[in-house]
Amino acid sequence: MKVLITGAAGFIASHVADAYLKAGHEVVIIDNLVSGYQRNINPQATFYHMDICDPALEQVFAKEQPDIVNHHAAQVSVPRSISNPLYDVEVNVKGLINILECCVKYSVKKVIFISSGGAIYGEATEYPTTENYAPKPLSVYAINKMVGESYLYFYHHQYGLNYTVLRYANVYGPRQVSHGEAGVVSLFTEQMLAGVTPTIFRYPDQPEGMIRDYVYVGDVVQANLLALEHGEGQAFNIGTCTPTSTLKLYQELVRLFTSLHLPLVTSLPLFGIARQGDLRNSMLDFSKARRNLGWEPKVNLAEGLANVISYFSQLRSNA
Repeated sequence: MKVLITGAAGFIASHVADAYLKAGHEVVIIDNLVSGYQRNINPQATFYHMDICDPALEQVFAKEQPDIVNHHAAQVSVPRSISNPLYDVEVNVKGLINILECCVKYSVKKVIFISSGGAIYGEATEYPTTENYAPKPLSVYAINKMVGESYLYFYHHQYGLNYTVLRYANVYGPRQVSHGEAGVVSLFTEQMLAGVTPTIFRYPDQPEGMIRDYVYVGDVVQANLLALEHGEGQAFNIGTCTPTSTLKLYQELVRLFTSLHLPLVTSLPLFGIARQGDLRNSMLDFSKARRNLGWEPKVNLAEGLANVISYFSQLRSNA
């Protein structure tokens, strides 16, 4: 199959592109390189330096005639979505519609849409949270991801466009960019390697910081492989159903730094007040993905964090 992937110069989608190519698929990449890096682009893929909002996107669809569209490109920062909501709408809503219009016009068979289980549910009263829970988004980013899912349903009903939605928990791993809420693993790792003490943001009644569900990028890639042929017209949580506080995450990094004999300025973090849009708790039930996709997470936090430390250590040594 020929798969067009948006945002594949970025963290997660670049790994997805690598896996699709390894599986024997032809890959076309669209990325504006605003937050992605040329180094992440697999040379076996066809690359277009383009914004998903660009009307010229249609020319790529006309030339490439993709079978599948995997849509990862997005404005991903929760705080930025609140401070600049119109920009978030521009990218996460208008950009998606531009893609969907092209999909209909050029007979794309399926769209794999990346949503956010880590944000879309808000402060869920169902914990861990299943896909049956009605989203109550508390950020512009989450609202627009929910809107994106609604557009997919409309395009399926109106035009017969097939789709699968993957609602990611907090994804981490090599190539992660250290900005936004989901970038805390890479941010802490880079800071600690540079001799800077990380800051844990927290609410006054949560001394260990917010609770998150951290899922390794390699596991997320497997979900994207399975979604090529499964999960039509459905949304799936892609997480671990394992709660991890920010303090516990930091302590695990300290333990790994110590075991690897990496220098540490201190084993004690700094603390700060929670930021706009920070959820207190987020943990996803992935049983539907296990049942319908045959997917479940394989990489535990310690193993995943060790891979992240190795990746950023190598980047620093090559700099």
